[in-house]
Amino acid sequence: MEHRVPGLNTASLPDLIFTVLFFFMIVTHMREEQVRVEYQTPQGTELEKLTKKSTTSHIYIGNPIGGDGEEVIIQINDKMVVASDIERIIRADRLKLKPEDREKMTICIKADKNVKMEVVAEVKQSLRRANALKVIYSAEEKEQ
Repeated sequence: MEHRVPGLNTASLPDLIFTVLFFFMIVTHMREEQVRVEYQTPQGTELEKLTKKSTTSHIYIGNPIGGDGEEVIIQINDKMVVASDIERIIRADRLKLKPEDREKMTICIKADKNVKMEVVAEVKQSLRRANALKVIYSAEEKEQ
């Protein structure tokens, strides 16, 4: 009498694979922009989480990745810009939002902790001219 191992029933395997795939598609957040700026965020103590990310535009200020550390660049969302272009770009970004979200538009500045305040002040002046007055700064939790 010969003993055989019974065959494995794989009929429900495609359903299981598609369920797992669907789960990961739902919970995965895709990054919309590629950061091309090196920055080390400063540390702070009074930090809050950003609540509505759909109305937020990100401005990165720092050295280019792989740069020599002398040059400072500004990146808005996925574009490298100069300070004089910020007003035009922010106004265009505001027009892309729904009318009820335009007043809630928030600018998140992610600046390197070693960037001169002169560059940050120039960016803030451009934001004022664009009437983007809701500005937050990105920071890390300060270790006690």
